[in-house]
Amino acid sequence: MPRLFVFGLGFCGRTIARRLAAQGWEVAGTTRSGDVADVPGLRPYPFDADHALPDDALEGVTHILSSVPPGPDGDPVLTRMAPRLAALAPAWVGYLSTTGVYGDRGGAWVDEESELRPDLDRSRRRADAERAWMASGLPVHVFRLGGIYGPGRSAIDTVRAGKARRIVKPGQVFGRIHVEDVAATVAASINRPRPGAVYNVVDDDPAPPQDVIFHACTLLGIEPPPEVSWDEAKATLSPMALSFYADNKRVGNDRIKSELGVRLTYPDYRAGLAAILAESR
Repeated sequence: MPRLFVFGLGFCGRTIARRLAAQGWEVAGTTRSGDVADVPGLRPYPFDADHALPDDALEGVTHILSSVPPGPDGDPVLTRMAPRLAALAPAWVGYLSTTGVYGDRGGAWVDEESELRPDLDRSRRRADAERAWMASGLPVHVFRLGGIYGPGRSAIDTVRAGKARRIVKPGQVFGRIHVEDVAATVAASINRPRPGAVYNVVDDDPAPPQDVIFHACTLLGIEPPPEVSWDEAKATLSPMALSFYADNKRVGNDRIKSELGVRLTYPDYRAGLAAILAESR
């Protein structure tokens, strides 16, 4: 029986866990909240600076996935767990990274062979974590994710909550990916392992953020908020929100299709938002 252990049962981690559990896998993992009610049968373990994994947590584990972000002191999973992970001799290891490692390209295209030029501190830490995982001696596969959305975390939800803004920064585009397509890509990699592989996990349509909000409003039959210029908006945004506008690039996804045989269920935000709205109704 294959057994997956997920370090970091967040939005992506739980979706991947649900997919594999539905296929008959045994799944366990770590969480800070303890809330994994949406993954039946999953056993959660606390894991952070104050909690070490019990000795039996990794018993029988054949596959490992980490979505835990690195901190200023490096990747916490590798820092605390590298010898135990190596002793398992897992068949497959996955690390969820971010397309932020490419940095700002002024709207130009990048792919998995492009040089890493992270601009932000958190992106530089991700690039360092990627290198550490690749150098760990484990059969690592790196997934560079675009902006993740899905039920409960989408432009549909933002508009419904009355928090949507149409901020226009000329030429700015973002790459996105529906969380179910993340899970499908990870599952495809498990079925076709190639240690050392790097995959961009984004949809086919890098798009301006204001267009996504406008489309969500159209689907909901709601008057869209007025456009706000970047010069006006940037003075009101939090540092985290500002950082999302710091990088501007288009990310190619050919490798997940040609190598893993992935066919995106939601190839653009229109398909993804329509499905989220239909499900919510």
